This record gives sequence, structure tokens and C-alpha cells, in this order.
Amino acid sequence: MIKQSICDAVRDGRLRPGDRVPSEAELVQQFEVSRMTANRAVRELQAAGVVVRRAGSGSFIAEPRPIGQMIEIRNIAEEIRQRGHAYRARVIQNREERANVETAPLLEVSVGTKLFHSIIVHHEAEFPIQIEERFVLASIAPEYGSLDFTRMTPNEYLTRIAPLERVEHRVCATMPDERIRGMLGLSESEPVLQMTRRTWSRSRLVSHAWLTHPGTRFELSAAFSIDD
Repeated sequence: MIKQSICDAVRDGRLRPGDRVPSEAELVQQFEVSRMTANRAVRELQAAGVVVRRAGSGSFIAEPRPIGQMIEIRNIAEEIRQRGHAYRARVIQNREERANVETAPLLEVSVGTKLFHSIIVHHEAEFPIQIEERFVLASIAPEYGSLDFTRMTPNEYLTRIAPLERVEHRVCATMPDERIRGMLGLSESEPVLQMTRRTWSRSRLVSHAWLTHPGTRFELSAAFSIDD
């Protein structure tokens, strides 16, 4: 009854994407059920993609699941705006570093090479939809560390100053750590979809990025044609 009631409210427009769903305590009182039953109903709605839980805030009606382009390199800000939603970026860090034994292999450089290391959370309609953690070769993109990535995305800058020659993608589903869960507002049981993207320009490996999305609110697609 709880699931049907919420689904009916979404269908007829009484509940819209981003609207708050009644709390478990409110559902217990409204439907005269146990707390366990109310919790199960919300969890099953979450698994079906109808609602999304945000740690510390409650449950909300989910946006239609956005579909990202896996092969085509697109600007996430453009993708979000094309879906008719507001875009916002939160820059966690953007700093210069020297490659160490762990980060040097990411860009196939020597230990001590100058890199930039950025972490940005991209929001769609105020919901965090992607964490972009990126290492960039400073010799190819010397201004990277001084740019304001709330005004432009790393993708915009890099495609302008370092034309793409080669792209490598790898995608996996995984369970996030506490840091990632906090940035994406996930519960402990929610997985993430993580893409590793490496890009080359001027015969050099320029960028290594991890693009992490909420697994229950995002999917990737690709399409291509084969010439005869």
C-alpha cells in the first residue's frame, strides 16, 4: 500500500522529482504499519529508482535516471543543461603536486614530475551526480591549477588546449568508501558506477580521471555505426 500510494502520487503529479517523501515515522502513522514495514517499502522504492535517499536529509522522489555518454567525450555541464536542469560544481581541491610512487604510474611519468590534482563534485538540480577526481600533466596544461572550475569544467579547458588523440575508458561497479558516500549523499548500501578515463594529446598521456556516479541514479550508454 505504501509503495502503491507513492507511485500513484508520482504518476498523477502530486509528487515531483526532488519532493520529499514522508518519513518512516509518518508512514507508520499514516498506514498503521510497523517501522520495519515502512523501512522495507522505502528501500524497495529506492531499489526501483523511484526514490533516492540522502544521508541526514531523508528520502526524495528521484529524477529520471540520467544517461551519460560512455564513448563520446562530452562536457557534463552541457549534458545536465540539455536535460533541462540546473548545473552546479563544488570544487573540493585543485592543487599542484609532485608525482609519487602511487601517482606517477597513472600518467606514466617519473616520480617528481609536476602534476595537478583536482576533485570536483558536479550537481544536477542540486543532487550530486558525479565526483570527478583528475590528475593532469602540468607541462601540457600549465594553467590548470589556477582555473576556477565553478565557471568552466576541466573537460572544457583540456579539450581546448590539448586536442584529443586517444581515449581509454574502463567502467566498473563498486561499493564506495565513507568519503565518496558523503560527497554523493549515499546510504551505506548504495553502490557507485565508476569510470576510469585516460586521455592522450600530442603523443602524451595528459589526464587520468575517475568519474564516480551514484549507481542507483545513473547509467551509461554508447551507440555507434559500422560502415559497410
